[in-house]
Amino acid sequence: MQLPESLIPISQAALEPLNESDILANWPETLRVKLNYVAGLSRFIAETMKTDEHLLQAFPDMVEEQSRCHSYRERLAELLLGCSDEIQGHRVLRQFRNREMVYIAWRDFTGSWSLEESLEHISHLAEAMIFETYQWQYKACCELWGTPCNSEGEAQPMLIMGMGKLGGGELNFSSDIDLIFTYPENGETQGTRRSIANAQFFTRLGQRIIKALDQQTFDGFCYRVDMRLRPFGDSGPLVMSYAALEDYYQEQGRDWERYAMIKARVMGSEMYPQYQELRQMLRPFVFRRYMDFSAIQSLRRMKSMISSEVRRRGLSNNIKLGAGGIREIEFIAQVFQLIRGGREPSLRHRGLLITLEAIEELELLKAGDVGELRKAYKFLRRLENLLQAMADKQTQTLPESDTEQLQLSIAMGYSSWSELMDDVHHHMSAVHQVFKTLIGDEGEEASDVDSHFHELWDMIENQEVIENVLTHDIGVQEPQVMANTILQFKKDLAKKTLGPRGREVLNRLMPKVFSSIYSHPDAEFGLSRVLHLLNKIVTRTTYLELLDEHSAALTQLVRLCTASPMISEQLGRYPILLDELIDPQQLYNPIPLESYRTELRDFLARIPEDDMEQQMEALRQFKQICILRIAAADIAGVLPVMKVSDHLTYLAEAIVESVVHQAWLQIAEKYGEPTHLKDREGKGFGVIGYGKVGGWELGYNSDLDIVFMHDCPVDAYTDGKKEIDGRQFYLRLAQRIIHIFSTRTASGILYEVDTRLRPSGASGLLVSPAEAFDEYQHNEAWTWEHQALVRARMIYGDEPLQQSFAKTRHDVLTLERDEDKLKQEVVDMRIKMRDHLGGKKAGRFMLKQDPGGITDVEFLAQYLVLRFSHEKPKLTRWSDNVRIFETMIAQGVMDEDKAMAITHAYTAMRNQIHRRNLLNLDADVANEKFVPEREMVTKLWSEWLD
Repeated sequence: MQLPESLIPISQAALEPLNESDILANWPETLRVKLNYVAGLSRFIAETMKTDEHLLQAFPDMVEEQSRCHSYRERLAELLLGCSDEIQGHRVLRQFRNREMVYIAWRDFTGSWSLEESLEHISHLAEAMIFETYQWQYKACCELWGTPCNSEGEAQPMLIMGMGKLGGGELNFSSDIDLIFTYPENGETQGTRRSIANAQFFTRLGQRIIKALDQQTFDGFCYRVDMRLRPFGDSGPLVMSYAALEDYYQEQGRDWERYAMIKARVMGSEMYPQYQELRQMLRPFVFRRYMDFSAIQSLRRMKSMISSEVRRRGLSNNIKLGAGGIREIEFIAQVFQLIRGGREPSLRHRGLLITLEAIEELELLKAGDVGELRKAYKFLRRLENLLQAMADKQTQTLPESDTEQLQLSIAMGYSSWSELMDDVHHHMSAVHQVFKTLIGDEGEEASDVDSHFHELWDMIENQEVIENVLTHDIGVQEPQVMANTILQFKKDLAKKTLGPRGREVLNRLMPKVFSSIYSHPDAEFGLSRVLHLLNKIVTRTTYLELLDEHSAALTQLVRLCTASPMISEQLGRYPILLDELIDPQQLYNPIPLESYRTELRDFLARIPEDDMEQQMEALRQFKQICILRIAAADIAGVLPVMKVSDHLTYLAEAIVESVVHQAWLQIAEKYGEPTHLKDREGKGFGVIGYGKVGGWELGYNSDLDIVFMHDCPVDAYTDGKKEIDGRQFYLRLAQRIIHIFSTRTASGILYEVDTRLRPSGASGLLVSPAEAFDEYQHNEAWTWEHQALVRARMIYGDEPLQQSFAKTRHDVLTLERDEDKLKQEVVDMRIKMRDHLGGKKAGRFMLKQDPGGITDVEFLAQYLVLRFSHEKPKLTRWSDNVRIFETMIAQGVMDEDKAMAITHAYTAMRNQIHRRNLLNLDADVANEKFVPEREMVTKLWSEWLD
């Protein structure tokens, strides 16, 4: 074992503190030689030995053992038995993990065992850590709260399901551990003075286990614990009973959850009897009795999402997620498991290598292909383990520094990086070939493009030729204008740095672009917008390749850019959105209204929960993707204006919920949670939406008018290390929420947020206690604030807060008011608003602020609700104008003809604003537009308010 000259100084520097130790002098010479070699390759091994004298002493005996994994649980249980408190237990866990991981890494770097032995040890270690932590904490929790029992008085265990590679027994070196917690039956604890529900007991137990494994201490941490694969993800309960789990998977389980559940395995062999019942319950969900060929399409979509993620996060050289990487091998194995596992028991194994054996025996793939997959998997998994063991770092991206490249090459048995990369490319190409044959790609083959479109690109330097092609071959009316646009695009390209690959792709792509633009009737608009967008993304070859390889994406790009400069600007600013164009069926079908929350949860599940920067970026990307789909469906005429606003509103609500959750995690980590929440569900926090979000009437560019509310008593404090007043906690929570919304990332801000409608406006409390909000609305609020309350509803909050706000709103709106005074105050506010906001353009009608416009309709609806609700309380039910006018008809406040006419005027003007948003135009039209509608609104205004 010889290190290259350039790595010897690294080894010497790493071992310098150890060479002074007498312990190392007692090591056998052969072992010291190996240490010199390993220290030059793995910072993790050298640094752990440097800080752990016990490990240094014990290591010569440890390394003599060929297998240690079968004694992990016994040894760890004994160590935990001697722990007097949690701090000591956490230390034992971390030291045990680090020492055993050094042993595993040593054997990996010295090549003294097989990949299978390495994976077995890593997986057994994780299982021992998880299960012995469970045993230790279960006992401690029983002492505090009693033993959880069912109705028969039988003690109930908690089962911990390991998912992914942990479940498959093929965990990688620095992996997260994905877990799901469950227990057999509901009931209560027994054996203490005060019993609690089993659900509460197991939730507390689960939290303790996560803390024991995941929390960063002086000794580091054991594993990043990821619980997002559980039903309902982050927003679901931490632990569920068997019955609740079965209900969820039968009624709501999604394709990716079937995919994940294949590898599920209970931790701890003692739990296998209880697990069999659960496994029998879940089997019909995972393995269908019939041949399930829908699995291919499902996996194809998942692969497409992963490819998008690779592009989104710039994950080049990724041996897991890249084309031909580990994930594609897993997909190939699991497509057969999902399609045929219901009929073929040999395909129900969790491990990948044993599944490949079954695929080969059943002759589902050619033997040669299975052999290639097996070799590639072993090669890439070994490479992944060594890459992570260099610094105990969770990564699958190959290093960029020369030193790390050389270290990895030597560890893999190569003398140079180029030799290693040749084999990496060989294996990944072989895998991708099998993957493409089996699962296929998303795109369609581009059709041949007419020769004159090639000429338009090839002869782009010659204006005369360009104009001639545009005139005679394409039949353009104004060839000179278009020729100038094309020539300017070429000049702008000359200022960009394009590599050979970029130029090659552009030469293939541009004739297709011209063909697609000129097949559209509005090519005069499309040309400049599409070329402007291409100019923005031309240095990012990946996106050019996406458009070149997926003709459907190019067609949709041209269609949408031609229809809307707003969309073309969004695509140019955030080219990751181009991924959404690949599947037109998905593009023109926005997410169902009720699914925005679950889709957002799934979207965020791919990103570590503690990576706030990526989480914030992902929120913005999700919003942009959804708005692109909504706008595409809007342009295609699939969604009427009311539905567009519904989608934009439900999207905003899902984002608000997610932002509250993220902000809560950050603030609670620092201060703990307010103590009044101990014996109840929820956060004791609500977000009230006013204006457009309150009225389900959001537009593409709308702000969010929101007010925060809590129900925290004055005497509550938080229960964290850094204790603060409960109400102070909610203030900081609100500030964090605003920060998440307003921070500008690479993908812009999330929403402009306006909180000035809160009690006492900008000078009032940022978060109102529920009782203070009620008192303010009854005793201090101005009439215009009651007008605003008409278009308000709680868009996020616990049930008690929902009820409290609904009661306050109803009580305030149904107060009896002096008709003349109310009328005067509404009219005065309308005049004041028009003077303040109504900038008049000559010869133009301002759709919102001019007489007869949208604001007059809104004020009229608000006036009528405030005027008549004490007699007709049902008028307070809705917060959107259309349903308010429908209720006016039902309650006899307004004639049906008049109510229908004003509703038509209102929706027609809103629709026009939507159209103009898509075209990046202001909300004004020529004076001769909407004349009958404006006259009708003005007439009704006079009838009620003059």
